[in-house]
Amino acid sequence: MKEFDYKQVILVREDIKLTKGKMAVQVGHACVEAVLKSKDSNIKNWRNEGMKKVVLKVKNLRELHKYNQIAKDNGLITAMISDAGLTCVKPGTVTCCAIGPAENEDIDAVTGELKLIN
Repeated sequence: MKEFDYKQVILVREDIKLTKGKMAVQVGHACVEAVLKSKDSNIKNWRNEGMKKVVLKVKNLRELHKYNQIAKDNGLITAMISDAGLTCVKPGTVTCCAIGPAENEDIDAVTGELKLIN
């Protein structure tokens, strides 16, 4: 299996019970928004490796904000996503947060203990 040096992590709230389709859309929004804010060198390295993305779960909004702040404090790019409220959730509901792309070790220092979405 190929080893990656760069990745992006997207944290999704468990407490709002998004449908799979809605979650996929929100994760997509977070991924793109974070990439648009990222350094060109990180994007280039991440893209050359195949653009690894990992989707992890957080318990609630409070935990999402906690990891977002820790990532920012560690110099990582983040993107919090608020839904427009046209389908499944109320307008303004914060659904997820992307971190990176950045080096694995930098992201793992923030999110290493979180579990994958299943």
